[in-house]
Amino acid sequence: MAMAALRREGRRFAPLISPRPITAVRSPPLAPSHEDEGPIGVRYVSTQVVRNRMKSVKSIQKITKAMKMVAASKLRAIQTKAENSRGLWQPFTALLGDLPSVDVKKNVVVTISSDKGLCGGINSTSVKISKGLHKLNSGPEKETKYVILGEKAKAQLVRDSKKDIELIITELQKNPLSYTQVSVLADDILKNVEYDALRIVFNKFHSVVSFVPTVSTVLSPEIVEREAESGGKLGDLDSYEIEGGETKGEILQNLAEFQFSCVMFNAVLENACSEQGARMSAMDSSSRNAGDMLDRLTLTYNRTRQASITTELIEIISGASALEG
Repeated sequence: MAMAALRREGRRFAPLISPRPITAVRSPPLAPSHEDEGPIGVRYVSTQVVRNRMKSVKSIQKITKAMKMVAASKLRAIQTKAENSRGLWQPFTALLGDLPSVDVKKNVVVTISSDKGLCGGINSTSVKISKGLHKLNSGPEKETKYVILGEKAKAQLVRDSKKDIELIITELQKNPLSYTQVSVLADDILKNVEYDALRIVFNKFHSVVSFVPTVSTVLSPEIVEREAESGGKLGDLDSYEIEGGETKGEILQNLAEFQFSCVMFNAVLENACSEQGARMSAMDSSSRNAGDMLDRLTLTYNRTRQASITTELIEIISGASALEG
């Protein structure tokens, strides 16, 4: 009888009871992080972590999209120069040839890379080919040195081959590339390096998603004259008549210097095009990956939020049922 009377009294006073004691089964509320957010409990922290992660991914996605647009605008400007520069070195190839297999004692590997990263594997490819050329042309009576253009190749080659590095040039693309700028660099290389063959390693641009690692060889005047006297591919060089007071050695010296500056100009532009194309592809892939991650985080956030709401409803209903007896 006493229990029945207690149940009747509980039902009569239930509408007057404040719902605040129901929240006593939950953890003590934490301080809200934003004005529009309610009390933060144990379940609320998980949704907050997911929301913060979503904000970070959105920020990264905005940055990658902006970098893709910047790379596309730079690529259009450089691509025209690169296509026009191909007409400079092709006549030299027809006259003096390109002999990558020539056997000489002093080799200089000119590795062209970028100063900035986030452009795929073009720099690693150039460094691997340069190391292969260094190993191939090394021997007891041979000497192989490096000339490095770009921070990325410098960072990789300094660790393994610091003693073989002859010259390092960085910040090449700080200003718009021009033939005058590259010819000055080529003249500095020729003054500071003794060589029989210069082997220029760069990435030749084909399309936004395609580039080909390439090696161009520039021989010294003495080696060109030696190869011409021995016949072979340079045997037709003696068939040309020399006009003026210059000797054959002087003409070959001038041709070798001009050939190196033209090949360097084309190689720098081709590598710059490949860099911007690879950066476009890398940033496009990063933007797509960020979108996929954002979709997964949104799904996780919605599921966590729905689970939290469902749990709270269950607790409220359970508390009301307990009060009703």
